[in-house]
Amino acid sequence: MVRVLIVDDSLFARKILTDILSSDDDILVVGEAKNGKEALEKIPVLKPDLITLDIVMPVMDGIATLEKIVSQYNLPVIMVSNLTQEDAIFTLEALDKGAIDFIPKPNNIFSLNKQTIRSQIIDKIKMAAKCNVNVKPIMRASDDAIKESITSKSSLKDSKDGFDYIIAIGSSTGGPKALQQVIPLLPKDINASIVIVQHMPPKFTKSLAERLNNISNINVKEGEDGDILTKGNCYIAPGDFHMEVVQRGKDYVIRLNKDEPIKGLRPSVDVLMNSVAKLDGINKIGVIMTGMGADGSKGIISLKKSNGFTIAQDEESSVIFGMPKAAINTNCIDKIVPLNHIADEIIRKVEV
Repeated sequence: MVRVLIVDDSLFARKILTDILSSDDDILVVGEAKNGKEALEKIPVLKPDLITLDIVMPVMDGIATLEKIVSQYNLPVIMVSNLTQEDAIFTLEALDKGAIDFIPKPNNIFSLNKQTIRSQIIDKIKMAAKCNVNVKPIMRASDDAIKESITSKSSLKDSKDGFDYIIAIGSSTGGPKALQQVIPLLPKDINASIVIVQHMPPKFTKSLAERLNNISNINVKEGEDGDILTKGNCYIAPGDFHMEVVQRGKDYVIRLNKDEPIKGLRPSVDVLMNSVAKLDGINKIGVIMTGMGADGSKGIISLKKSNGFTIAQDEESSVIFGMPKAAINTNCIDKIVPLNHIADEIIRKVEV
C-alpha cells in the first residue's frame, strides 16, 4: 500500500487527485495540505510514502517545500505542474533539486478524470514509490570546468564539419537530471551528432534543451522538422512528436511526425533508435538511461544488429531501473556503467 500526501492550494485539484488515487486498491491518500508549511507539519504525523506537490502555492511554494522535504525526509516527491513554459522551468528546477517526476496538470482540472490520464497518474505514483531515492549525488565539475570554452562554441549554422558517429540517447523518469551528468561533459569538438528522446510534454522539452545548452560545450536545441544533423550538436525530440533521423544524400535529417503513440509514448525512444539503425555510412551509439517501462529495448536490438555500440545505465545510479533493465535483458548491451561513466564511455568510443 502506497501512502500519499497531496499538497495543493486548489481544493478542486486536491479532490480530483484524491478521487483518482483512491480508485486504486494499492494507494491510500492519508491526507491533504493546502501549502508547503502545512505539508511539513503533517509529514511526521501522517508518515506518507510519497508526496504530490503543487508548484505555485501561498505561504510556502513547491520549490521551497521540496528543498525542506529533501533535506529532512527520505521521501519521493512528484510535482504537479501546469503545461506552461513558466511551470516547465520551475518543474525542471524541482527535478534538479530532488523531485522524482511530475504530473502535468491540464488547464481544466476536471480533465484529470479522463481514463488515460488517470492510469498515467496512478502508474507514476506506484513507480515513484519504488524508486531509488538514495541515488548518491555525483561529483560534478564546476560550471567553469564544464564550460571549458562555451562562449566560443560555434552556432548550429556554423558547424559544417563532417562527423563519424550518431549518438542516440533515451531516458524517462530521472532523465532530466541524469542528462545534466552526461551532455555537459561531452567536448565541443566531439566527432558526433547527438539525438535524444526524453519523455516529456511540449514546452518542457524546449526548456530542457535550453537548460542543457546553457551548461554544455556542445549546442543543444529542441529538434525541428528538417534540421540537418551537424557535428557537436544535440537535438532533443519535442514533446508529443516522434523524432526520426533519415538519410538525404550525404545529410542526416530530422523528421518529426504525429504517428500513434507507442505504448502511450510520443516521442518514443524505439522510434528514434530504429530510424538511426537504418542509416548507412555512419557509426552508431545507443544509450539507455534511467526511466520507467521498456521504451528503447527494441531500438537497442536494432542498433546492435546494425553494428552499433550500446550502453545502459546501471541499477545503482538509476532513479528507476525499468528502461535500462529492459535493454540489458535483450542481451544487446555492450557496456553497463554508472551514470558518471556514461560520458567517458561515449568519448572513449568516439575517440575525440
